[in-house]
Amino acid sequence: MAQVRRLCAIVFVTAAAIYCAGMAAQAGDPATHIQAKLVSQIKLTKATADRSDIVTAGDVLVLQKDGLMMCSTASSYAFSNTYNNGVLTANYNNRAKDATKSYAKAFGLSRFGLGSGASVTDAANNGCTSRKFVAGEKFWITGIVAQKDGILVSTFSDPFDDVRYYGEIKFPFAKGSVPPVDDFVKTFAELISVQPADDSGSQGDQGTQAAAPAPAAAAPMPEIAPPAPPSDAPPPTIALGQTKNQVTAAFGQPVRTAKLGVKEIFYYKDMKVTFTNGKVSNVE
Repeated sequence: MAQVRRLCAIVFVTAAAIYCAGMAAQAGDPATHIQAKLVSQIKLTKATADRSDIVTAGDVLVLQKDGLMMCSTASSYAFSNTYNNGVLTANYNNRAKDATKSYAKAFGLSRFGLGSGASVTDAANNGCTSRKFVAGEKFWITGIVAQKDGILVSTFSDPFDDVRYYGEIKFPFAKGSVPPVDDFVKTFAELISVQPADDSGSQGDQGTQAAAPAPAAAAPMPEIAPPAPPSDAPPPTIALGQTKNQVTAAFGQPVRTAKLGVKEIFYYKDMKVTFTNGKVSNVE
């Protein structure tokens, strides 16, 4: 009978352990819930393996505070930053330490960009061409990773003078405490916001360019008046006794003139008119 009781006790404890494990698995890691919430709100960008370009563009993100540091994508290691208690800090002193740790733990992880040619010495000496981003500048997010002590966000930029940059921002949790999802999302929004879809055209070469306004319709051409009908007026004539004014009114100014005493001669292209005392006396 005692053996039966012991067997029942063992079965009960085992069942309870399985139930608790199942409940824990169902509940999930609180940090994972934060990660899932962020990924549901932000469309991630996919970069090429060599980080030279973008394969799939996600949401454009807008920086809300000054001081985000990123390294050239030619560097093997992203520039680390920390956002804690409302302050964004670039981890200059941790460049070599983080790179060495990455080398030791993360061969093949694209997040760290490590390759078989990297070495600890390379990591320690990795100064990288860097750029400081300020509030209002835009970038992409290529990864959101839940860690035991915080959330790690991977950043990626458009080209600046043909150089792209990338970095990491660590959002650490308070020691021994994972914040509620909504509280963390508010903290995240203090530093990074998603650009509205109708304003995405301002992001460098990946943003969709705003459509140019349609050209105004051309004004209709004014109608061209038809030519005037030919005049039915009779050809001009000349008669003896007409004055110089009458002749020039009918035939225009002469090609040349000549004056001989009381006589004056008007030479036209095919006609010569002689005036005596100012009146026509002969026409040839």
